[in-house]
Amino acid sequence: MIIKNLADEWRNSGVADGDVLLVHSDIKNTFRRYLKQGIRLSPQDILESFLNAVGTSGTLLLPLYNFDFINGVPFDIRNTPSQMGLLTEAARLHPLAIRTGHPVYSFVAIGSQSEAFRSIDNFSGYGDDSPFAMLRTMNGKIAVLSLPDQNSMTFYHHVEEMHAVDYRYHKKFTGKYTDSNGNSEIKTYGLFVRNLKNKVLTHVNPAGELMWSEGIYSGDRPNEGVGLRTVLANTMYDFVSNIILSGRAKNTLYRIEGDADV
Repeated sequence: MIIKNLADEWRNSGVADGDVLLVHSDIKNTFRRYLKQGIRLSPQDILESFLNAVGTSGTLLLPLYNFDFINGVPFDIRNTPSQMGLLTEAARLHPLAIRTGHPVYSFVAIGSQSEAFRSIDNFSGYGDDSPFAMLRTMNGKIAVLSLPDQNSMTFYHHVEEMHAVDYRYHKKFTGKYTDSNGNSEIKTYGLFVRNLKNKVLTHVNPAGELMWSEGIYSGDRPNEGVGLRTVLANTMYDFVSNIILSGRAKNTLYRIEGDADV
C-alpha cells in the first residue's frame, strides 16, 4: 500500500506508465513526510515506488556517479559504489540492474528497455554516445526529488557539450578499469569540464527558474508538496539550447567567480 501511495504521488507530479525516467534524488524529506505518519520507509521502498510508477513497460534510470577515478582510484563496474545517495545504491544492487560504462558518470537502468543501456560505454561523460543522449532518443523524462537544479541536473552539461560551449573544455582521465567479466585494463575516458583557469562556476538555478516560469517543469518544487518535478528531456534540451545559442548562458548556466552576484 505504501509503495502504491508513493507511486501515485510521483504520477501526480508528471511520471507516467511506460516512461523512460531518469531520477535525481534526495530522499530525506520523503522519509520525514512518512515518518510523521508513523511510517518508516526504506530506500528500497522508494525505488520500488518509482518502478511501480513507470510500470512494467517503463524503464528507470538513476545516476551512479563516483568521482574517485578522477583521482586515480581504480573503477570496477561490478563493485564501485554510487556516491549519489541511498536510493541510487539500492538501484545499483537491484537484481535486474544494468550499469553503463563511464567510470565517473555511470547510470543504472532497470526495466523494459534496460538492455539498450548494457552496451553503453561512452568515452565522454555527457557526450552524444552517453545515456543523456539515449534519454533524448527514447523521448524520456527527467525527475528531480527535493533537490535544486544546481545539485542535480547534470543534463545541462550534456546540452553544453553538444553545443561545444567555450566556457568548458574536454579533459581526459586514465586509470585502471575492471569490466563486468572481471577483466582489468588501463583505459582513458573524457569529461567536458568547466574552465577553472577562467574561474568558471556552474550556475544553473537561474535556468531552472526560467523553466518554472515557462511552465516546462511539472510537479512540485523542493520542500513543497511531495517535492518531485519532471521535465521531458527533449523539451529541456531545446530550451537550454536556445539559452546557449542566443548568447544568454553567462549568469544563466554559468558565472565567473568574483563577479557580482546576479
